[in-house]
Amino acid sequence: MARRRTVAVVGGGAAGVLATRELLRCSDDRVIVIEPGEPGGGLAYGSARPWHLLNSRAGAMSADAADPGHFARWAGCRPEEFRSRVEYGSYLRSVFASAAADHGDRLEVVRDRATRLGPRGIYTEKSGEVRADEVVVATGNPAAAQPAGRPDHPDYIADPWQPSVLDAIPSDVPVLLIGAGLTAVDVALTLTVDGNRDAPITAVSRRGQLPLTHAAEARPPATLDLDRPHTLRDLVRHVRTEAERAGDWRTVVDGLRPNLDRLWRNLTTKEQEAFLRHLARPWECHRHRMAPSVGSRIAALREEGRLEVRAGGVRSMIAPPAGGLLVELEAGVQWFGAVVNCAGPGRLPGAAGSFARSLLDDGHARVGPHGLGLDIDARGRLVGAGGRVRDDLWLIGPLRRGARWETTAVPEIRSQALALIDRRK
Repeated sequence: MARRRTVAVVGGGAAGVLATRELLRCSDDRVIVIEPGEPGGGLAYGSARPWHLLNSRAGAMSADAADPGHFARWAGCRPEEFRSRVEYGSYLRSVFASAAADHGDRLEVVRDRATRLGPRGIYTEKSGEVRADEVVVATGNPAAAQPAGRPDHPDYIADPWQPSVLDAIPSDVPVLLIGAGLTAVDVALTLTVDGNRDAPITAVSRRGQLPLTHAAEARPPATLDLDRPHTLRDLVRHVRTEAERAGDWRTVVDGLRPNLDRLWRNLTTKEQEAFLRHLARPWECHRHRMAPSVGSRIAALREEGRLEVRAGGVRSMIAPPAGGLLVELEAGVQWFGAVVNCAGPGRLPGAAGSFARSLLDDGHARVGPHGLGLDIDARGRLVGAGGRVRDDLWLIGPLRRGARWETTAVPEIRSQALALIDRRK
């Protein structure tokens, strides 16, 4: 009789929970989850506040691909609703708890931080070596990009998801948000939630574009013929034509989603680079949209003059003796009582988390295309230094980006987790 294999899952966020669920449900593997916090939190859901909503409808957020209504039933809501990220974190913890209850004899949780890969498993900060036959890396996004010349100063907040850092910002000082994506939206909501903020908030990004908003009523994705476009230029022209024909660009963007990885891989390296330079930000604004109620709140803040969005960059930051930061923007130098970094994920290797960095340093992984993530083969195995692929080292989640494009949302991560079951074929 074959020996039962042990799989270590590094990370307990959404990717780690979904991977653990599938491994326990669909195999006889023994699973060890290595996570310093409670599985099911993660950055996206563990640090959210009640007013932070998911940017996808409840019907898209099920942990079970075979049961799309699972989350909506758990939450007691309609599939078209937008629920809070706090609630979704509770859902993921419930999913993990159910998997543990059903397969507890094959599950172990090590409340510790993985430090590096060893010859027989994973080394951790406090627990020593955790032995495993295979490893699934599910550590989430790279660290946020940081502006050049970032100051080491208490009024510069490098990570807005650290506990209570936003609560400490006085309501009577102007605040600068570096970035204008969904993180900036969340920060603006937090800073204005009690209605007592008197000073304005300014968000600055290269293009000055906020995420767009979901339609109030859900519509089915458009059916697209994507066999004809062979170049990036052809694809952009085709998408624009289809959006005009559909009358609602959202249905076309949603129709593209199942095909995005194939389309990305079919682009040449030069076309991918051109997309990243010129089209990535507009695409993100259309693809990762605000819930309607959030969009209405942000529009109201702008109309009231409480939130301004500017195009441009931060040229320098200086800390004067009196406190706050003097920031040189394209329009000139302006004083802010606090500067909050809301930029998206940075490029690797600089933005790699501690475990991903150890994989790079030890040659178990290499930086993937365009520095967006780690390199993988067609099956999701990490590609190491010199192109060597290990059969026992797998990657799921946002760190696949670059080798893949659509890899940060629950439906795609759910599919990656399910594919782990077939990894030995």
